[in-house]
Amino acid sequence: MVMMHSTAYKLSEFFIIFILVPVSFVLDFSIWIKLTVSIIGFLYIIYVLLKIENKRLKLAKHINWNIFFKNTMLKLLVIVIITVAFVFFFDKANLFKVLINKPLKWVVLLFIYSIFSVYPQELIFRTFYFSRYDSLFQNKKVFLFINAVVFSLAHLFFRNALVIILTFLGGLLFAFTYKKTKSTLLVTIEHAIYGCWLFTVGMGDMLGFPS
Repeated sequence: MVMMHSTAYKLSEFFIIFILVPVSFVLDFSIWIKLTVSIIGFLYIIYVLLKIENKRLKLAKHINWNIFFKNTMLKLLVIVIITVAFVFFFDKANLFKVLINKPLKWVVLLFIYSIFSVYPQELIFRTFYFSRYDSLFQNKKVFLFINAVVFSLAHLFFRNALVIILTFLGGLLFAFTYKKTKSTLLVTIEHAIYGCWLFTVGMGDMLGFPS
């Protein structure tokens, strides 16, 4: 247990989880191997959070829901304006395509995405990352920047430059939210709102949503 708290162990762990595995997933090898690695990695992360870092996955106290939703909706408004314009000018055929043509599928996919994709991502990239590596960085701006970088690296397998840019920017937003709130729930809600919007507006194909 003591070894798992050492700087050398944490740095090695960081490299494997946030650099080696995401980069390796760009390579063409069995999806079943990738899935197995992902499951084992996720179980390891949960183990470390609960048993090593003594993190309790419970609702944070004193959450200011009004300020959170106000800030999130303001950011969403900016995202809406930019993305609607982008899809309208560069991919007009997909503008609100799934919402209009397949509303039931739209609802089901947003639910599955929010529960089975967004929440695990936030456990890994915010709760685990902040709990595990905060002590390794004196410069907290660098700490947040690296969080956004590794979050974007996790999306390398899409092999799409725009996805890398979007996830880097999203990673910055989520990192700042988690730093401020210390709430996995709030950052999960924010992540889900923005991700669901991208699918809704017509950018789902590049993010792996079936259309």
